[in-house]
Amino acid sequence: MLASFSEFKFYQSFRIPVEKADNLRFLVEKENILGKNEYIEDATLMDVSVTGLGFSSMERISVGTEIVMSLQFKKYHLDLTGRVVRAFCNAIDDDEIIYGIEIDEEAKINKFLQQFVLSFSSERLKDCLIDSALKERYTKASDGFEMFSLLLSLFKDITHFGDKEGFLENMLEEVVRVMNAHRSSVFLINPETNELEAIAALGVEKEDLKFDYRVGIAGSVFTTGVALNIDTISDQSRFNDFFDKKYKFETKSIICHPIHNREDKIIGVIEVINKRSEDRFTVEDEKTMKVLALVFSSVFHKFNPMSESSQIRKFSSPHDRKHTLIGKTPHMGSLRNTIIKLKDLDSPVLIHGERGVGKSLYAKILHHEGQRGLKTLETVDCNSKNIDGLARQLWGNERDCKMTQSQGGTIILQEICSLPLAYQEELYEVLTKRRVPESKISLDVRVIATSSKDLGQMVDEGIFDRELYELLSKAYVYMEPLRRRMDDAEMLVEYFLKVECKQQGLLLKGLSPKMMTKIKDYDWPGNVKELRTMVERAVLYNPKAHVISDVDMETSASPLVDKQAKQRIFGDLPFVSDFHITLKDRLAVIEREMIITEIKRCNGNKSKAAKEMGISREALRKKLLISREVLDQLETRFPEQKKKTA
Repeated sequence: MLASFSEFKFYQSFRIPVEKADNLRFLVEKENILGKNEYIEDATLMDVSVTGLGFSSMERISVGTEIVMSLQFKKYHLDLTGRVVRAFCNAIDDDEIIYGIEIDEEAKINKFLQQFVLSFSSERLKDCLIDSALKERYTKASDGFEMFSLLLSLFKDITHFGDKEGFLENMLEEVVRVMNAHRSSVFLINPETNELEAIAALGVEKEDLKFDYRVGIAGSVFTTGVALNIDTISDQSRFNDFFDKKYKFETKSIICHPIHNREDKIIGVIEVINKRSEDRFTVEDEKTMKVLALVFSSVFHKFNPMSESSQIRKFSSPHDRKHTLIGKTPHMGSLRNTIIKLKDLDSPVLIHGERGVGKSLYAKILHHEGQRGLKTLETVDCNSKNIDGLARQLWGNERDCKMTQSQGGTIILQEICSLPLAYQEELYEVLTKRRVPESKISLDVRVIATSSKDLGQMVDEGIFDRELYELLSKAYVYMEPLRRRMDDAEMLVEYFLKVECKQQGLLLKGLSPKMMTKIKDYDWPGNVKELRTMVERAVLYNPKAHVISDVDMETSASPLVDKQAKQRIFGDLPFVSDFHITLKDRLAVIEREMIITEIKRCNGNKSKAAKEMGISREALRKKLLISREVLDQLETRFPEQKKKTA
């Protein structure tokens, strides 16, 4: 039996009729002229779907009115709010009005509908399928009849023979007949091997039909989720004849559609090859294919592959992936969505963010998950002090040049902001002409550049080439520092603990709540990279402790963090590097230090120091008094940062 009506997704264009025998309790309330809710006594539910419902009543309700509804079916109860979007009568003299209600609570009503449809008899469910098929408009009556006959046939097979041997082959025979094609195959993903494997095929041994999930038309449909209908003449650039050579078969046309499971994950594809007597599959074939994909999705609705070795994000746990973005904050969610948008593009990408936020990691994910993931990935550190070596990597001979070594793949230009200006201009020429100097090889490489500095500002200052910046920033990604997404710190710590303990051959350790509080209170100038180093040191210093607790992060002889990092950024002044302290107070400390330094330079003559700084002697005195009060308050609040001050 079908697991749920939503797996066919007919609810998007078809509402499920409600019968009196269903005993589905329905109550409607609307606001009266006094502003209070009152029940509509004669409201009768007529149909229901995930997106809305219809009911009839003698009551007059204006379009746009907000109403409150209650649905009860067996033990399942729902309270919903909706809006009237249409009102009509079946006949001119009919006093009963049918109202269409729009509901925007899909997650809430989805389970309710599944239980409702599961109560249907086979005959009633068959009628739903027939009704749905007849609602679709076809250019020819014969096409509509063919679809109608196919749905009836498939309905019978799914409900009665879905678990029998040979069922899939019979299904494919029916598909080939209806589509008037030569052959057909169904592929599902194997997350252990990261391959699409044929579980049923006509015209070829299915055991031999397996390939990387990114290869060919099937791989493109699987990774993008976009159905394709192509012919090999007009779409030569998209067609890979690897399979024809391997299986000694000539493909002329192909139509392919993704298959989903009940969690709406793409788990495979259905592929039909070579339309008989025509060069290409028709628009009507595309409609048929859409329905077929829904049918096969219902067959494999329980297929939910998971593997630690899976390269595919949706089929592996994030903690078991080699390249993964850890975190649940909105920014991390936005970064993951951006990966989906950018991974298959050929245009350059510029990734901006502070040192240690994970720019290179993001670039590697873009490469490995995209269509270039099977090709070479090369990295060039533009911050290298070896200028001659840098030039050889960018446009040297074939043995040294990483541009040519990454043909068909990706090259990551780390810290492009450090590239000398003369090299920037030459790099722009190489990328626009797509050819390395003194080479006849045309470059086919995607460029991903990372920078910890604002290249736009560097362009304005005249220290970065404007044309290169505009080329690299066609796609732009900004990665926030760790201090702005501290809600991710706990997940990051858990991940780094797991990795480090496994590497050291130790049982998994944990951090005490007190230790986690210290971590969240620290501002992490070195970002995620510094956090990882801290976790590695904590594991190294505590090999026998199962729970690492209350380790001094900064002031001990063996600190867990780089206590000089803040000084390199903020200097050696007390309190200035503490982000818990207001900017006004931190500026007061800095201003005090500058005034005292100027007084010392003037050999203690405050009047001369004031004149040198362009302020009055009285203004200098007041600034010193105010800053002294601020400093005293800070030393009381933060005694651990107290330091000898003037």
